[in-house]
Amino acid sequence: MQHPAVPELAHTTPRPIHWVATATAVSGVIALSSMLHPGSATAAQPPGGTKAAQATAAAPDPAKADIPLDCGPVKLVVVKKATGDLDGDGRPETVVVAHCDASMGTPPDGVYVLTQAAGTTEPRVVATLVDPKDRSTVTDFAVRDAAVTATLLGYSSPDVPSCCPDVKTPAHWQWKGGAFVRSTPSGARSV
Repeated sequence: MQHPAVPELAHTTPRPIHWVATATAVSGVIALSSMLHPGSATAAQPPGGTKAAQATAAAPDPAKADIPLDCGPVKLVVVKKATGDLDGDGRPETVVVAHCDASMGTPPDGVYVLTQAAGTTEPRVVATLVDPKDRSTVTDFAVRDAAVTATLLGYSSPDVPSCCPDVKTPAHWQWKGGAFVRSTPSGARSV
C-alpha cells in the first residue's frame, strides 16, 4: 500500500465546531434577508403608464407599412432597419432603408421613418430622410441617441456611372421643432 504524499488535512474531517459555525452563518443570512426586502408591489399603474411601459411598446413593423416607393413589377426590399424613440414621446419609431429589388446594378436607397399610433397595428411613414430620386446608396446606417446617422454614397454629376459613386457624405438627422433636421458632421469629405 502506498502512503499519500500529502498528510491528511485537518479541515477535511468535520467536527462539531464546523457545524455550529455553518449554522450560525446561515441563520445570520436568513435574519439579515428578512430585514432587507423591497417595498410592496401593486398591480395598478399611474394614469398614462410609465416611461418603462411606454418604452416597451412595439416598434412599427416595416412589412405592414405602405412605403412610398414605386417599384413597378419588382418588389420593394427593406435592406436595413433600426428602432429608437426619435421624438421623445416614449414610443419607438422604426427607420428603414429600402430600395427596389433590381436584377442588375445598384438601385438607389430611400430612408423612411415609420411611426405607429398607440393602440393601432398600422404603421405609417411620417418622414422621408433620403429620397431615391437623389440616387444615393446608404451605408453605416444607425439609430442611437435619438438621432439617425448614415453615410450617403452619391454622384457628382449625371455622367458618373452608377457602379462607381464618387461622393461620400456623412449625414445626421435629429427631431427638432416638429421636423427632422439634417446636418452634416464636421470633416465631411468627398471621395
